[in-house]
Amino acid sequence: MKTVNKWFALCVVLTAPLLYVIDIFIINIAIPTIKTNLHATDGEIQLVIASYLLGSACFLVTGGRAGDFLGKKKVFFWGMLTFTVTSCICGLCQNATQLNIARFFQGVSSAFMVTQSISLIQVLFTESKERAVAIGWYGITLSIAAIIGQVLGGYLAEIHFVIEGWRLIFFINLPVGILSLLSIHFYLTETPTLEKVRFDYQGALYLTIGLACIIYALTEGRDNGFPWWFYMLTFLSIVFLISFIVIQQRKLTRKQDPLIDISLFSLKDFKIGLYAVLFHFMLHTAYLLIVAVYLQSGLGVSALACGLYFIPHAILFMISSIFAGKFLPQYGKRILQWGLLIILVSFVLQIIFFSHRDVPFISMLLIGLYGLGNGLVLPFLLNVVLDNIKEKDAGAASGIFSTFQQTASALGISIIGGIFYSILEHEYFKNDYLFALQVGLSVGIFFLIIVWWMLSKLPYSYKSEKATLHKLD
Repeated sequence: MKTVNKWFALCVVLTAPLLYVIDIFIINIAIPTIKTNLHATDGEIQLVIASYLLGSACFLVTGGRAGDFLGKKKVFFWGMLTFTVTSCICGLCQNATQLNIARFFQGVSSAFMVTQSISLIQVLFTESKERAVAIGWYGITLSIAAIIGQVLGGYLAEIHFVIEGWRLIFFINLPVGILSLLSIHFYLTETPTLEKVRFDYQGALYLTIGLACIIYALTEGRDNGFPWWFYMLTFLSIVFLISFIVIQQRKLTRKQDPLIDISLFSLKDFKIGLYAVLFHFMLHTAYLLIVAVYLQSGLGVSALACGLYFIPHAILFMISSIFAGKFLPQYGKRILQWGLLIILVSFVLQIIFFSHRDVPFISMLLIGLYGLGNGLVLPFLLNVVLDNIKEKDAGAASGIFSTFQQTASALGISIIGGIFYSILEHEYFKNDYLFALQVGLSVGIFFLIIVWWMLSKLPYSYKSEKATLHKLD
């Protein structure tokens, strides 16, 4: 692949994960402000986060495959363009329904641009040492994006400049998107395409409908007293997801091209690793939401201050992940288990020391402790899951991992977030944000134990030569 300068091209490529992660963290901090301005229900405000993650989860595999068929530069360009446009549409929305629809399509477009950024790094850097450096910058970019998102979310949510401040959270993507589009056009060249492989449109449709039904049912069903359509959507989700598996199996048997190679699920270690991914990302994404709501709505902390409270979390996450990467080949899964132990200590201390009164030092310290532990876990789950996967199956396994990751994040918002908001609405605990947080953290501790147990079932060893891109969001 020829470019003016491949390191400059890397900067262009990294704008995709930068924007993607910023739009996760920037929303978490601004959720209370958005809820107030749009007069949204708890279920609708959960969907603001979940619909974005759902759109991404449903199309990660599809997005990755699209680059193979149409060309990675082309898909990257159109993914970035659509992401920029849908971001602006989010900023123009007048109610929660409009925002959730726009957020879903923003998530869909993110799936296309982020998957191409990963692929383009592999194309740009064919030499192993240079690729390792590029991968390192990918991880650093995601950590920086988390810090930027948290600070910007708090700052923009509080300012009023011609339009409501929270709308600038979405419009901020416009100038970055335009610069990225121009750079993609001028500094990246197209990659070869596959012509003899057919795309599995049927599988993509069934997977999307199945995941969408269950996420919407879980987030909106509680708000509406679990009406008949909650059970109907749950049933439809089961039907479509089972049908998806049957279709994938049939295509595999006929030696066609399935969306997901489900034969990988026959590998015990891979399957156990995915369960660990499922429960860890559920607790991780939900934790960021419920703590932000507790601080702002429960303690009256400003959005800007709330964003600042999370800076130690992001910094310690980055530091611990850097050190963990050096020791992972030697200590294997124990690195992740140590991280889980630190998270457990953080959760227990938060249950004990968080109160109805804001103590900034304690809040920042304990949230930071969570980041320290999570830096040992989250970046390296992919390595553990792929440890015993053959090289020829690494691409397909990475796609399944990413889909599980994003689906788990959306489910975490729906399940743990749903429990959190249910307690706030209960007549005995009305608006008791502290108790709601404590219950949410208790559920998180239960999930931590499951993740620990799953990791204990995996082999101790770790094959460093199979290290690949780590998803830090």
